[in-house]
Amino acid sequence: MMPYSVARLTWRAPAIVGGLCIAATLATTFTAEAQDAGSGQMSAFSALVTWIPFILKGFLLNLLMSVLAMALATVTGLFLGFMQISPSAFIRLPAKFVTHLFRNSPWLVILFAIMLLVPFQVTLPGGEKVLIPDWVKATIGFALPVMANIAEILRGAIASIPSGQWESAESLAFTRGQTLRHIILPQCVRRMLPPWMNWYALLTLMTPMAAILGVSEALGNTQAAMEAAGSRPEFLIPFYLFLMTIFFVFIYPLSIYTRRLERRFSAGS
Repeated sequence: MMPYSVARLTWRAPAIVGGLCIAATLATTFTAEAQDAGSGQMSAFSALVTWIPFILKGFLLNLLMSVLAMALATVTGLFLGFMQISPSAFIRLPAKFVTHLFRNSPWLVILFAIMLLVPFQVTLPGGEKVLIPDWVKATIGFALPVMANIAEILRGAIASIPSGQWESAESLAFTRGQTLRHIILPQCVRRMLPPWMNWYALLTLMTPMAAILGVSEALGNTQAAMEAAGSRPEFLIPFYLFLMTIFFVFIYPLSIYTRRLERRFSAGS
């Protein structure tokens, strides 16, 4: 077993890294401010402070895309996972194909495909035209690979339940649906929750890819802010370190809670 002091240091290492990022951001911006004090130019720190609300507005869009994409991926992933365990090959085989297709495709390729294939507007039956924003299409693109992985998580969780429980339920005249609903799925929830949270954290970290396609999220707003402030080289480190820091502050507590759930559920199994 890992010594307590080493384990504690390992546990706190990401927090130490996050603190170093914040310290580096402050040190860099204050150094740049001191250098620019006599030149009459806006310092890196002043520019960052000015544009922080704009960057945070983009970060809220990152969070919105991650929540909506995870909700969509969870619903469709569970449906796809149930299809994978269907007794009928006509349902099971297509579901497995879709799962493996999206699990083994690059996220950026899926994102580009959705952006190009989904129209920018749809016409309702009444003739009214509705625009589809780029961030909505990006949300769909992010949901697809996560959907496939959630389907595989569900399939794996169900497969991990001992076969004796299926046999016992069958001996009690339970139907397959009743066995899943009352016996199997309640045990699968705790097995699925930690990997589900891991995938949400990964999904959130992937959302800045939407900036490549013109979505005004945190990364896109950060680049736009630096251009508006003059595109000076000294802006790069403080602006991007600030961007890394806000993602770290949001993701790291989730990772801590996920580890606690893993320990709790493994101890209870």
